[in-house]
Amino acid sequence: MGFLKGLFGKKEAPKRQLDHPSHLMTGDMISLDDSFALPPQLRGQQLRVESVNTYEYERSQKAEWVLKGHGQDTIFLSLDEDDETYLAFSIKVNRGQVEQIFDLDQFGAIFEEDEQAMLTTQDLPNELATQFEQWLGQQYHQVNFAQFGYFHREDYRNKKPPQDEDGARGDAFESYFLLDDDEKFAVDVEVYDGGETDVMLTLYRPLSDIRDYWPAK
Repeated sequence: MGFLKGLFGKKEAPKRQLDHPSHLMTGDMISLDDSFALPPQLRGQQLRVESVNTYEYERSQKAEWVLKGHGQDTIFLSLDEDDETYLAFSIKVNRGQVEQIFDLDQFGAIFEEDEQAMLTTQDLPNELATQFEQWLGQQYHQVNFAQFGYFHREDYRNKKPPQDEDGARGDAFESYFLLDDDEKFAVDVEVYDGGETDVMLTLYRPLSDIRDYWPAK
């Protein structure tokens, strides 16, 4: 009977293998290195994938993983893929924080088409320094001006986002992107229809900073 049961019984589906951030899905978890090179919001943290978003541009799409740990901060993860692949961790800053981190005249130049904006990080008060110092470079130069795209609160990896009856594709935005001189830090500003603006500080790190992966059950 044991032999027959082995022949005709249902086989368990193989467990999903997870060893690269590009395969992360909602519910998966990662643990990060405890190196002091990482800011406190990341150092030694276990983070869960709360959702997966999609940024759609004219010729490309990019996934964004929304991560939460034991702290209050929401961490956004994407992949920077060029000659090598890097983790791009981002954290959102509000208007009051932006005013303390950057000179507002310099920041306003980001939105002027005929200016090549340069941002210099200001001296931060202690509370902000503890929170954001390791997310910031010293000086940034503008790379992208008003790059148009659509933001989707859905995972559209390997498939094209649907259009509505008017041909729209999610939330339209324009992206303004600045990079520091060592290409280790970035500032990404997204301006949506109606003027809502998101400002993100981004930190680029090696894939090896993710020490362990746990697929969702």
